[in-house]
This record gives sequence, structure tokens and C-alpha cells, in this order.
Amino acid sequence: MNSPRHLVCLTFDFDTVALWLALGKTSPTPVSRGEFGVVGAERLLTLLARRGIRSTWFIPGLTIDTYPDTCRAIHEAGHEIGHHGYDHVSPAGLTRDEERVQLVRGNDAIERISGAPARGYRSPAWDLSRASVDLLLEQGFAYDSSMMGHDYLPYQARSGDTVEAGKPVAFGSPTALVELPVSWSLDDFPHFESFRGAGLKPATGVFENWLGDFDWLARELPWGVYTLTCHPFVIGRGHRLLMLERLLDALAKRGGAFVTAREAVEEHGARAQ
Repeated sequence: MNSPRHLVCLTFDFDTVALWLALGKTSPTPVSRGEFGVVGAERLLTLLARRGIRSTWFIPGLTIDTYPDTCRAIHEAGHEIGHHGYDHVSPAGLTRDEERVQLVRGNDAIERISGAPARGYRSPAWDLSRASVDLLLEQGFAYDSSMMGHDYLPYQARSGDTVEAGKPVAFGSPTALVELPVSWSLDDFPHFESFRGAGLKPATGVFENWLGDFDWLARELPWGVYTLTCHPFVIGRGHRLLMLERLLDALAKRGGAFVTAREAVEEHGARAQ
């Protein structure tokens, strides 16, 4: 019988200015808000190097083309580069052809800094179109990390769901695309960022929430993936970095195995065979 094994997957959405431009905010202050992401990224790279942790960074092509040196440093430090669109626009509002262009342009940018296209995708704003799964398979992706059908266990993404108001959902068929699920509760943005009147929560409370989610996984499931989503311009503030350091140390002490998203998906596949 296999020993219990609980994976910790640290993921960073390195949006920088792309997030605010996608929202139509082009004046100096929101642009500078995005710029701080580069400061946060440098701090995170230092923290991760000190602890010998490799992580996954989902990066819009626009960020790569605006800050190629920083993005290249992320790759050279051994972190996985995942796809996060080109312009950080939600695929849910795009035509199929427009969505394909975002995938192609984003992967072209990733290949310029890493030498290979991304194997994993995370949609901007965690939203997908009805064509997204098929397009991701068409473009050679192995996994997506945008949906929320579980909290700890990867699963096969479906294609062909029929969803209409007032009618039972007709579920489509599972595909070869693996879903590495996410959660707003394990995302730093709604807890910390000042946006639409919410956020700016104390780091101590977020620490308790995030550690509690891992503790439940370790107690109840023999295997699973704890996926944390952070944004360098959010988590990169001093008091939040101190909290993140405490969290990483606590997870390590509890036996959490730090892996990239791609490694988590590959381990899931090996277990399913």
C-alpha cells in the first residue's frame, strides 16, 4: 500500500500591467500597480530559492513581452512557465478564432523565453468559453487550471456540456485534458487586494485558512494536491511575504511535497494507470 503523499503546488499569476490594461485602466496609477508585480516577483524568486522550492508561474504573453528579463529569470530559476492568455482577456467573451489567437500568441511569447510552448493553461479571471477545452487540446496542452469541480483531486475536463437556464445540465464527455482545480479561498487576490470595496484582510487570518485547508487534506485523503494561487503584486508586500514564509515552513514540517503544476498532473496520471 502506498504511503500518504500530499502535494503542495505553488502557482503565481504574473499579470503585471496586463491585468489592468485588460480592464481598460491605462492611466499611470493602475499601470504602476501592475509594475509592482516585478518587485514582488524578484522577492518571491529570492524566497523560493532560499527554500529550494520550484513553482509554476502562469504568465500572459503581454507580461513576457513587456518584462522579458524578469520572465527569463523565472524560467532560468527552474520554475515552470504556464500559459495565461496573451492580453489577459477572458476567453468567455471571445470568438473561437479570437481565443485561438490568444493561445498561439501567448505560447509564441513563452517559447521565446523558455524554448518550448507551455503544457499548462490558466484562463484570465478563471473563466472559459465553451470552446476552450477543445482548443486547448488542439494546441497541445496537457492540463488546465481554471475550474473548481474539486479542491484536492485533479480530474478530466469535459467537452460538450449543454447548460441552459431552467433545464437540467447535460454533461459532455471527459477528455484527455487534466483539470488541476483551483479555489478563490486559496487565492490571495480576494483576501488581500483592494478591489471593488473588498480585500485588505489581516495576514494572520489568511494563514489560518490556508494552513487549515492543507491540514484537512492531510487528515482525510491519502493523496491530493494543495494548489495555492498568488499574484506577485499582491503577495509581494512585506507582511504578506512574512506570512507566506511561515506557511511554507509549516507545510514542509507537515510533510507537504512541493511540486510544479505539471509534476502534480503527471503524478496524478501515473496513479491512474
